[in-house]
Amino acid sequence: MSQSTESTTESNPFTKPGFIIAAALVVALIAAAVVIFLLPKGQDNAQPAPGTAVSANPATASPSATADAGKSVCGLPSSTETALGAAPKSKWELVGKIAAPTDPKTFGPGVTDEDGFRSCFAKSPTGALYAATNILAMGSSGDPVLNRKATDQLLMPGPGRDIARADSSSKSTSNSTVQFRGFVIKSYSPSAANVDIAFQTDKGLLGHAVLPLQWADGDWKLAIADSGQLINEIAQLRDLSGFIPWSGA
Repeated sequence: MSQSTESTTESNPFTKPGFIIAAALVVALIAAAVVIFLLPKGQDNAQPAPGTAVSANPATASPSATADAGKSVCGLPSSTETALGAAPKSKWELVGKIAAPTDPKTFGPGVTDEDGFRSCFAKSPTGALYAATNILAMGSSGDPVLNRKATDQLLMPGPGRDIARADSSSKSTSNSTVQFRGFVIKSYSPSAANVDIAFQTDKGLLGHAVLPLQWADGDWKLAIADSGQLINEIAQLRDLSGFIPWSGA
């Protein structure tokens, strides 16, 4: 599938280690990136392909991160499928400022606690998609409790997570909001997935970001580099070509 994108430049502060660090801040960063899209770029209109997602160092990953066994921690069914070529029929709920998919009996979140923290997703391509979008939606809430829980429970252990914890008080000043518009499962195995999420801002701009996930301790978690960098690229889209349309708002 071809995708029309306009990549942010390497000088983009939103892609530097030390700024993109906590899972709970990803949506705020995506919304803030709108400002960059509106600035004069001094470059042509070429649309390079999306960059690859940051992934954790396999040599330092815990055994549970790569284990290919068992159902989710709350007993949701696993699947032998390795691709997702059509949008799942989904019920949507408003989480923070974003409509997020929910199917607690099949794909997740199988557990939602009293603080609204959503976890336990199925070991399947659809489960990975639901995990990625729910993590982003929780990040839109601005709730410090959810931020802390996301950092502690949804990031893979390692130096990167330690950086995220140290900076868990970081806040975005952007008032922009986003809604999901489509997806592509770029790669999937029972132990890891790269989920490309297309979104649209409240200003009508389209963009996308790739979230790297790993299966660990019976749930999907975000891989994070030792530097603390979570997403390698946030890029603008001209249109949704190449993405499977999927939205709850």
